[in-house]
Amino acid sequence: MKRSSIKDIAKLAGVSVATVSYVLNRKEGQRISEETRKKIFEIAETINYTPNKIAKSLKTNKTKLLGLIVADISNDFYSHIARNLEDKALQLGYTLIIGSSDENAEKFEKLTQLFSQQQVDGMIVAPVAGSEKTLENLIQLKYPVVTIDRYLKGVSVPGITIDNQEIAERTTSLLLNKGFDKMIYIGYETELPHLLDRQHGFEKAISSSSKTADIQYLLVGLENIAQEVRAQLENNLGKQPENTALYFSSNKLAVAGLSYLVKNDIKVPEQVSVIAFDETDAYDLFPTEITYIQQPIEEMAEEAIKLLDGQINDYTATGKRITLSAKLVAKASLK
Repeated sequence: MKRSSIKDIAKLAGVSVATVSYVLNRKEGQRISEETRKKIFEIAETINYTPNKIAKSLKTNKTKLLGLIVADISNDFYSHIARNLEDKALQLGYTLIIGSSDENAEKFEKLTQLFSQQQVDGMIVAPVAGSEKTLENLIQLKYPVVTIDRYLKGVSVPGITIDNQEIAERTTSLLLNKGFDKMIYIGYETELPHLLDRQHGFEKAISSSSKTADIQYLLVGLENIAQEVRAQLENNLGKQPENTALYFSSNKLAVAGLSYLVKNDIKVPEQVSVIAFDETDAYDLFPTEITYIQQPIEEMAEEAIKLLDGQINDYTATGKRITLSAKLVAKASLK
């Protein structure tokens, strides 16, 4: 079936192709009567006219497509980020294409290549460990790219992140002031700076406090998270803990830890208080409301889209990073 064109509309409306183009693209400054405008829109709707985006992209050298690479789309944090980015992109006329790297540097690189082949105007990425070279290649190509949630040291890419160290330090100070006998930090064995910032914030609060507590660190890899967390909690927390605080540095770690607590009938917050970084719908399945650190997802998405749109329209080599603040949402899991 032949695709309807603006020439068809012009012929049916009895006007020039230029007039149809001005009306459909809602350009100002042309003396076109309201009656003619209405007629053109009605004809366009009747013959199911849709713009030829391929032809338009060839003319403008822009596809109005954006690529998004998240670390794990199954994580509620990233799915919420993706939804907000999609909404913000649509407001500026962009369509978002989403890929998940699954914390794999090779897959991350392949996704950037795929998006480049699709001629996306720019990319928003959550870089993974070992993806420095991939980002540097994009910089050399002057490809508009913005990082979100994460950053890599030594790679000058504009991005949006939160002050992970500040919120971690503030949260840890709160725990110290509650006088727990034992505090356990559950984090990752990783080189990702944003995760290390969370651990450094915890450590800074501990070192600068006069409060005394048994401080322990449980660090796991990015694979087999649930099994490792449960195994380490069994060894370090046991099944009859008292006056203990667990600080999970991600929601995935928290879900694994909460599973251990439920299985062993450990009461929250009577025996163990819990704080987790980032929220997730999985917390709703736990009998006690979980205290969590909330990142400003909507604001992060808005700033990322604005930053990328600026790079697309006027590319400049910059490592500008916008740092936002997170907040602690206190619930019943913290006594």
